[in-house]
Amino acid sequence: MDSIDLEVLKTSAAWIAAGRRCELITVIKTWGSSPRPVGATLAICEDGTVIGSVSGGCIEDDLIARVRDEGISRDIPEIVSYGITADEAHRFGLPCGGTIELAIEPLSGRSRIAELLVRLEQHELVQRRLDLQTGEVELAKAAPGAQMQVSERAMVTLHGPRWRLLIIGAGQLSRFLAQIATAMDYHVIVCDPREEYRAGWHVDGVQLVHDMPDDIVIDMKLDRRSAVVALTHDPKLDDLALMEALKSDAFYVGAIGSRLNNSKRRGRLLEFDLTAEQLARLHGPIGLYIGSKTPSEIAISILAEMTAIKNGVPTGMLVPHAASPVAPGEAVCAVDSGAV
Repeated sequence: MDSIDLEVLKTSAAWIAAGRRCELITVIKTWGSSPRPVGATLAICEDGTVIGSVSGGCIEDDLIARVRDEGISRDIPEIVSYGITADEAHRFGLPCGGTIELAIEPLSGRSRIAELLVRLEQHELVQRRLDLQTGEVELAKAAPGAQMQVSERAMVTLHGPRWRLLIIGAGQLSRFLAQIATAMDYHVIVCDPREEYRAGWHVDGVQLVHDMPDDIVIDMKLDRRSAVVALTHDPKLDDLALMEALKSDAFYVGAIGSRLNNSKRRGRLLEFDLTAEQLARLHGPIGLYIGSKTPSEIAISILAEMTAIKNGVPTGMLVPHAASPVAPGEAVCAVDSGAV
């Protein structure tokens, strides 16, 4: 789930634990142009404090004004619509006569938000069923490919797990990549069996492990919400891990290095039991071409490519380093201290 929607749940749980009245608002349907997609969430507290977003801001302003004027008095969920007329669409910032339909749910202990968060921390894909007539909530493990559903009786939403990123190598570039990915709410694991690289390496919120990278890849049971980035320049560490990652469901697998080194790497990987189709999933040279030169810029380049792939941007719209004037490994190897 998106980091902002996870923050909505965390904030809601804190409000509930503090005994404050609050509501969870979910976008359930849109017509025409709409700033936020179906499933987007916002939570509002009894004092008008909000977290999250369901529009460009105007609907949020109306929700806040209503809470401040009338308080939170709902006992059961309610479905409301904004932007039905052209005048309302203009007022609420919904262009082209857009309309948005929201489910407003009063929250309490029976909403099971805290329990939902625990299951999300365990990397579980959770189905949350809200009875729109009683407010009762049921949680269950969701089937792969399940989608949000809304009927007159119930709203079923899907939550989690967090996106995961495995970084192989604890160098300088890894530090910047881990910091930015953590800010994007990735669960980041950095793996490096080399003690000299691990010494003094620390990023808040990032797990540092010393096992062999291919063992970590296998243990993580990579799914479609997982990414692997190899940054060591050392075939003994990178190659076996990349081989296992390319066999998995990971949405992104990339490795740093020059065009020459990536060509050699692909040749080595073909000697393992990888298919040409699996090998074609490898991103290398890694990242999008943005003229990056410093470790922080290269980290942004890598995460830009990861984000584009995660969001389904057509590859024809992207300019990867592989098609750029300079590949990152040709400009970075001296920065990230490793032989190309």
